[in-house]
Order: sequence, then C-alpha cells, then structure tokens
Amino acid sequence: MDYREAFFALYLNQANKVLGIKKISESGISSTIVDVRIIMQAALLCNASAIILAHNHPSGNLKPSNEDLKITQNIKNASNFLNIQLLDHCILSSEDYLSFAEKGIL
Repeated sequence: MDYREAFFALYLNQANKVLGIKKISESGISSTIVDVRIIMQAALLCNASAIILAHNHPSGNLKPSNEDLKITQNIKNASNFLNIQLLDHCILSSEDYLSFAEKGIL
C-alpha cells in the first residue's frame, strides 16, 4: 500500500450496503490520474445511490493536496448532477487516515 498511489471508489445502495469496489487508477509514487467519468459510469452501471472515495498517500502525509481537493469537488459536482450522494473521501496511509466528511471538507 505504501509504494504507489491508488484511487478507489466504493459504490453503495440506498441502504448504504456496498454494491462494489472499483480501482479507478494506480500510478506513481506521488500522484495518480482520476477520471470523473469512469467513477460516474460505474455508479450508473451498478445503480449506486452513494459513493465513498479512497486513495492512499505513500508519503504518509495525510494533508489533502490541492489536486485532492479539486478532484473531490469535481466528483461532488458530477454526483450531485446525477443525484448520487458523495458520502466521503478518505486518504489512507499505513498508520492513519483522514476523512473529508469528518473534517468538514465535503
């Protein structure tokens, strides 16, 4: 988990039961490419009512980058348009995590 950055989406039904988990991307040491359309396509195909996003920071630094904040806002805008609730975005390390929802970032 600590050597490459990866981005995942969890898709949930109306009862917040997990319908599926999809790896959106896995790339380099300090970044990964996230395509909002791929996240939304999977949500529509599995009839998701909600999404939880998660990605790791191999550095162990849990502070959201400007790119993290920007992609989260883009996904939130797309999910709002499709009436799919974005419940959280979590940044993970081997030691701890940061929840955007808990920190009031969403």
